[in-house]
Amino acid sequence: MDARIFLASGFVALAAIAGVLIVASEPDKPAPASLAEAKLAQPAPKPAAKPPVPAKDEPFVIKRILPIKGAIKYGEWHWNEHDVPPGPIVVTVDLEARVISVFRGGYEIGAAAVLLGTADKPTPLGIFPITQKDKDHVSNIYTGAPMPYMQRLTNDGITLHGSDVALGYASHGCVGMPDAFAAKLFDTTKIGDKVYITKGKQVGMGDSLIGG
Repeated sequence: MDARIFLASGFVALAAIAGVLIVASEPDKPAPASLAEAKLAQPAPKPAAKPPVPAKDEPFVIKRILPIKGAIKYGEWHWNEHDVPPGPIVVTVDLEARVISVFRGGYEIGAAAVLLGTADKPTPLGIFPITQKDKDHVSNIYTGAPMPYMQRLTNDGITLHGSDVALGYASHGCVGMPDAFAAKLFDTTKIGDKVYITKGKQVGMGDSLIGG
């Protein structure tokens, strides 16, 4: 046999053997998964968290009234928080009695005679949250009048603030109180505390005002 034919036959045989070895050495590749199978393999999305349910206002029940004898006179104020536990602050203003009262957790801790608005510019009735506090506020409506310990109730200028409380004086609708009392009230309240302004509503032990 021709040596070249024998050599070529040998190369062909070696190539065939090498091809078999290569094919045998490759691991079987899994068939690609379908799109549906890929989606099923993914972890299920977590359900969206439910928004928290806001707490409802609890009834405000009066548990103590300061032992004040007689009507509070202009310029007079009282404050006593001895042994009063922590609790939410509620402020009430009675336009008929012209008195402001401060309650902590239902216990009255402060009371004072106040100045109120006139028939032309009355102090409004309602429930108002405190929206702003400014210890050294100066009015930008009434020619720079000082309004120390200001606590805003409405966007049109109705506030709680320190004032010279005297017979014959009035405000432009604000609730004015003696400066020393206004300072204590300012240090006691926070933004969001509610002020109830009523007319002739008498409150006593066990009475309830529902938050609104």
